[in-house]
Amino acid sequence: MGAAVFESKAASLEERLAPPGGKVQAVVDSDTYNEIDDQFAVAYALLSPRHMEVEAVYAAPFLNSRSKSAGDGMQKSYDEILRILARLGRKPPGFAFTGSARFFARADDAVDSPAARDLIAKALQPRPAPLYVITIGAPTNVSAALLMEPRIRDRIVVVWLGGRPYDMEHAREFNLHQDLHASRVLYDSGVALVNIPTTNVSEHLRTTVAEMDHFLGGKSGIAGYLRAEFAKYAQEHMPRPNMAWSKVIWDISAVAWLIEPKWVPSKVAPSPVLTDDVTFRTGANRHPVRVATGCNRDAIFTDLFEKLAAASK
Repeated sequence: MGAAVFESKAASLEERLAPPGGKVQAVVDSDTYNEIDDQFAVAYALLSPRHMEVEAVYAAPFLNSRSKSAGDGMQKSYDEILRILARLGRKPPGFAFTGSARFFARADDAVDSPAARDLIAKALQPRPAPLYVITIGAPTNVSAALLMEPRIRDRIVVVWLGGRPYDMEHAREFNLHQDLHASRVLYDSGVALVNIPTTNVSEHLRTTVAEMDHFLGGKSGIAGYLRAEFAKYAQEHMPRPNMAWSKVIWDISAVAWLIEPKWVPSKVAPSPVLTDDVTFRTGANRHPVRVATGCNRDAIFTDLFEKLAAASK
């Protein structure tokens, strides 16, 4: 009955932008090997079955010191997804998908991939509510799916960790700037977009090696794996030994918003125009999006650590 209602009369954009009132169906799109935060976010989503049913995980492209190309970054992300699924006892066939091997070359360049095609197929399935697309990397796969099949626009909610607050002097941020054209598609498409900026918002989600040791040491297999990866990352990136150092686990903010929207307060605002010089231009005549304004750091990490520690694998 519920699925038929959603098929016959899709919820309005304003209704889809409202925080979810219960358990949702979701997919996760992640540049999982980019640094260390995506691994925590993927595990967090999979370990939150009371709040979300994760139907698939997609590998997104990235290019930095940990990859030789966008395609290499995507493949490394896919391999990292498989390592996380193995530690959670999840089988990858039909659940983990490779994404785009490159970024958009222009605004209408819908880069085909197994991830984009699976997102389209899942979004078009009859379901009682929109499909939530937790997007925690460059939005290449998601924007490609929106261009390849425009009908999914009214059937999904994109929860994207990317960009900066709209009133700042520039919009440059890793996820947004990696694929400027795909990011512009998100802002211009009219899709229900929950945008979680980095500066002054998700950057509050910092943790330390000592905190990892305290909460995750000697716990589950996935807790031990993430603790070890965090320690390795700290060794590689800490400017000097024995200094006060913390790492932002940015991407758990997108999962946390779906678990408890009060932990990631937000407001509705006009979607910004993303300019060629990577600034935001705002105007009241634009369609609405929801933009996060803060994060309850302690509540989010308490929930994350408890779930990782209690994992059965």
